[in-house]
Amino acid sequence: MRDILNDLDDGRQFSDPDPMRRAQSQMQRPLPKRFYKRVEVGGADEAWTVLLDGRTVRTPAGAELALPSEAAARLVADEFGAQGEHIDPMTMPVTRLVNTAIDGVAVDIQVVMEDILRYASTDLLYYRADAPDRLIELQAEAWDPVLDWAEAELSVRFILAEGVMHVEQPRQTIAAVGAHLRPRNDPLRLAALHVMTTLTGSAILALAVEAGSIEAEAAWEAAHVDEDWNISQWGEDEEAAARRAARRRDMMGAVALLRAVTAR
Repeated sequence: MRDILNDLDDGRQFSDPDPMRRAQSQMQRPLPKRFYKRVEVGGADEAWTVLLDGRTVRTPAGAELALPSEAAARLVADEFGAQGEHIDPMTMPVTRLVNTAIDGVAVDIQVVMEDILRYASTDLLYYRADAPDRLIELQAEAWDPVLDWAEAELSVRFILAEGVMHVEQPRQTIAAVGAHLRPRNDPLRLAALHVMTTLTGSAILALAVEAGSIEAEAAWEAAHVDEDWNISQWGEDEEAAARRAARRRDMMGAVALLRAVTAR
């Protein structure tokens, strides 16, 4: 099921969803040289494409990379334009996400929705520390307003738990999340929400960002309350910091694409 949710590159799925490990794998083979000089966007209404020296960009599976707004097309064009001597897909989070949406998510919308709902069933925001007091406070400060928004928006109640022991949410609560998600069945929009969900561990955070209830940067920080607490106590590992930076880039790319496809 998750195969179609991974990024696509050169007609093949990446071997690992973690951006840092993907980058390490990418470095094991030569990057393609930049073969174009001009990057433009063309189109009108809800059919916009990216042109490299006048030729339309296609996805790894050969589909035309068509986007519903000029803003979305310019996000992709800017990533192509920013490439140097070589084309590095790891520096192109929006392009990779668009490829995934067109070649993967569009094939089976339902399976992607179900995966987001699985996150909603075991959302990061439900599970609270039982100590120390300061961490408990930090979690409440970052997470409670988001849950308050979701409860008001969906007319439901969430059950919280201390520690990692699974707590089952009421069936009607998950059904309400599903009903909220159902109209968001555009492949690009859904792909962006899925990336935001998996990178934060929280479908509730992803939906709150989409609704404008929380800023993207604040949501990213909320998703890392526990990690930041541990860093404050024990220091930060250089490799972990690089991995987090790569994941943040993917997150902000997803947010930018979401904004571009929903603003039209």
